Amino acid sequence: MRSDVYFTDFKSRTDEDNKINKVKTLFEAAEFNNLMEVDELVAVKLHFGEEGNDSYINPVLVRQIVDKIASKGAKPFITDTNTLYYGSRHNSPTHIKTAVLHGFDYAVSGAPIIIADGLRGENWKNVEIKQKHFENVMIAGDIISADSMIVMSHFKGHEMAGFGGAIKNLAMGCAAIPGKIEQHACVKPIILEGCTSCGTCIESCPEKALEMTENGAEMVYDRCIACNNCIFACSNSLIKLDWENMNEFIERMTEYALGAVKDKKGKVGYMNFLMNITPDCDCLPWSDRPIVPDIGILVSDDPVALDAASYDLVNHQMGFKNSLLHQNYLKGEDKFKGIWDMVDGHVQLRYGREIGLGNLKYDLIDINQLK
Repeated sequence: MRSDVYFTDFKSRTDEDNKINKVKTLFEAAEFNNLMEVDELVAVKLHFGEEGNDSYINPVLVRQIVDKIASKGAKPFITDTNTLYYGSRHNSPTHIKTAVLHGFDYAVSGAPIIIADGLRGENWKNVEIKQKHFENVMIAGDIISADSMIVMSHFKGHEMAGFGGAIKNLAMGCAAIPGKIEQHACVKPIILEGCTSCGTCIESCPEKALEMTENGAEMVYDRCIACNNCIFACSNSLIKLDWENMNEFIERMTEYALGAVKDKKGKVGYMNFLMNITPDCDCLPWSDRPIVPDIGILVSDDPVALDAASYDLVNHQMGFKNSLLHQNYLKGEDKFKGIWDMVDGHVQLRYGREIGLGNLKYDLIDINQLK
C-alpha cells in the first residue's frame, strides 16, 4: 500500500504563492473538506508552544484551516492537552493564557480554544486498542467527542522520540495526563554516581519523588511521573534518561497515537510544517537554532506516510554546522541521529505500520505541478 502525501515548498514570487494561499491549496488538494460534514465539531489539534518557545506554527496559518472548516459549515475549535511536566501549560487556565500570549486568541485564529482533557487533565476516556503494551489507552475526552480532526504539527527533533511530527502530536498531544504518565513509565530518570547532595533536584520535583540520603539524592520511583524536571535541575548533569528502554517508550507512544484516532476512520487529516526545524520539542521554554533550512508543508490522511516523507525531506538537506548537529551534515544522512544519536526515530514509523496506523510507502505529490 502507498499513501498520497501532498507537498509545497516555500518559494513565492506572487501573492498567489504566499504561505497563506499554499495552506489553503494543500487543504483543497488533499480534499480535507470531505473529512467533515455540516455542523460537525472539528478539532484542530495544535501545540501552542511552551512560554518562551517561538517555533510553534504561526496562528495566521492556523486561521486558514479554521476558515476552510467553517466554510464547509462545520464548527472548528483549536485544542491541545495539558502537559505532564509543571510548566506554563500544566493546567487549562495557564495553558489558555500561554496560547493567547502566543497569538492564538479568537481574533487571530477564528476559533475558540478548548483544552481537551479538562481543567487538570482529568477529562479522558478509555479506548480499547489491544496492542503489545496497552489493552486500553486514556485519550482526552474532547478529542474523543470531536466528530473529526485536523492535526497540524511542527516537524522537529525530539530527545526521546527522535523526531516529533504527526504521530507524536496524536500520541502525547491527545493523551490526558494519566496517559502521558503511562507512556513515560518505562523511561524514568536515573541518578548516576557522584551526587553532591546539593538538593536542587529535590526542590525541582513536583511529586516529592526524590529524597536525600547519606549517599546523596535517591529516586522514589513509585512517586516519579517522569516529568524530567530533575534532569534539567541537576547542575552536575548526574541525572539522565533511561536510554535502554527508549524504543519501548516510542512504541508506547505510537500505540497511543493509534488510540487517538481509532474511532475516526476517514475523519482525520494531517499537516506537517517543515520550518524552523529545531532540535527539540516545542515543550521546551526556548527555541534553538534550526538544524536544516526551511523545506515546506506536507499534508496527508496517513500520519505514518506523512512523517516518513517529512523525515526523508529533512535528510535530503545539508545540515547547519552552527546548530546542535554534531554529525550527519551531508545530504542523505540522518539529521535526527546527528542530534540524538541514542534514539532511533524510525521506530515510530516501523511500529506505526506494524499496528495499522498507516503506511511507510508514499507518493509525494508537488501541488505546484498540479496547477
